[in-house]
Amino acid sequence: MNPGFPVTKLNKLVSLETLALAAIAIAVLLRIVNLGSREFWYDEVLSLLLATGQKSAYQTPKDIPVALAEYLPLLTLPIESGFGAVIATVKELLLSLLGGEPHPPLFYLSQHLWLRLFGNSEATMRSLNTLFSIGAIASAYSLGKVFIGHRGGLLLAAFLGINPFYLFHSLNVRMYAPLVLWTTLSAAALFHLIKESPKSKANHSHHQLWWNILFIGSIAAGLLTFYFYLYWVIALAVLVVYLDRQHWWQHGLRLGAGVMLTIPWMLWGGIKQIRSADLQRFGSLKNTGSAILTHLQDTTQTLASNLVLGDWVTSLPTISIVIVGCLAIAFIIASSLKLWRQGERKDLTVALILGILPLLIALGLDIVTKKTTLNFGGGRTMIIILPGCLLLLTLWLEKALSSQWRTLVISSLLLLYLTIGISDFSLRQRSIFHSVAEIISQQREQPTLIAMNSKAWGHVLRLAYYAPSKTPVMLLAEHPADLATSLEKVLKNETQKYPRILWLESANPVWSKLKTSAQIETEHQKMQEILSKQFQLTKTQNLTGTMDLDSFTLKVYNRSTNS
Repeated sequence: MNPGFPVTKLNKLVSLETLALAAIAIAVLLRIVNLGSREFWYDEVLSLLLATGQKSAYQTPKDIPVALAEYLPLLTLPIESGFGAVIATVKELLLSLLGGEPHPPLFYLSQHLWLRLFGNSEATMRSLNTLFSIGAIASAYSLGKVFIGHRGGLLLAAFLGINPFYLFHSLNVRMYAPLVLWTTLSAAALFHLIKESPKSKANHSHHQLWWNILFIGSIAAGLLTFYFYLYWVIALAVLVVYLDRQHWWQHGLRLGAGVMLTIPWMLWGGIKQIRSADLQRFGSLKNTGSAILTHLQDTTQTLASNLVLGDWVTSLPTISIVIVGCLAIAFIIASSLKLWRQGERKDLTVALILGILPLLIALGLDIVTKKTTLNFGGGRTMIIILPGCLLLLTLWLEKALSSQWRTLVISSLLLLYLTIGISDFSLRQRSIFHSVAEIISQQREQPTLIAMNSKAWGHVLRLAYYAPSKTPVMLLAEHPADLATSLEKVLKNETQKYPRILWLESANPVWSKLKTSAQIETEHQKMQEILSKQFQLTKTQNLTGTMDLDSFTLKVYNRSTNS
């Protein structure tokens, strides 16, 4: 029996172009279907607050209850009368970015425009990033086509489209979906400009103008979307020197023009953001031995999340993520060696410059500054390496893999990506605050007090966003160590006001965690003693999401009939 028969039959049944086109169609469909399939997570609701231009109006809850409905208007545009008021809102948006927000304004300005056009629902807020991600898939095709050919372009677009990490961020109201668009678009434009060298300029002047605009615009847009995009700009500069040293100054002028377009913001806002940046969030590594291990772990986890696991990294054990990252590194090394031996050294170098060089730059800076920016946020800060790494994968499939096995391997990889991506959205719970809202809705007319051990604005705003409108819900949000004391005062002063209390305990209050289990147990006992005097526990529910920010314990207390 011929062992290659099933593989040969598969090659005849379906072409690689058909496989890639089907994967691209599925990628677009998955984005559309999942636009509103999960609730906003912590950072998304902060993006919404910033996009409305009302961050300065947010007031941290004090030690007395506040009507939860008072926060809801902050998640919509303010009431405006005339064009001057619109300009004032945009100005307020820009000013709000200077008070600790570490990201440039372009993403928030684009979301602000989208908010004006379509409203603040989950689906509409995510739809803009979905459009950006579809644009990134199209520009990935252009990048792959000019680099490898038509089929290579389709494969690169397919892998980017169904990559679990990019699928997640395509449906995430943060800046990472457009960041990949500016990454793929700038690389594709640069390749086209190098290919259409000045000697053919007379015949392709309109193409040159078009690619110049796209290249310069995507450089500026990338820098105004995410400051770490600078690593990508450096990689493009290295690529210019490697591929087209003869015309380096023309490409240098284009890069410089893109950077120059960002100068007004950098001088006005960027410097202020850097001065107010919370660099402590990136940690500080002092011990040399542990620092080396931390940097190695960050590198493997970044590659694991970007290339394989996607958002599953927020739920999996660290050791599992590191193992997957090591396998990704092993693949990069093995595929590079294979391409080198196949004589594809120039193309291999290009792919490594785009996929690995930005990672090495970030790693080098982390080592020098003794910080841990590389894997911050589950690897999303390094999403700029994703197109280059997938370009390396596509190059290996097209140039180094035996044609007999190519269809089977590509089918398996596409299926793996689809399985991981679809399971992320179908198997993982993301309805924490919907569950709270459902309990409130069971007695909509009954005054309810929510006692929450967190003042974190992401928690407060999500409660406000999902709570049923026009329901008498008050919120007492306090630090974990102070919640019992504040609740006792409230119940003493307003004895009969609340027939029902929801005790919402966050496992991660963000700003004020209790340090020991003994402290946690002590506060638990205080809360239970205070509530048991007038209320009866009727329900306990554990609410868990995809990260510790989404881990809550909800306890429903109804007033005792004899109190």
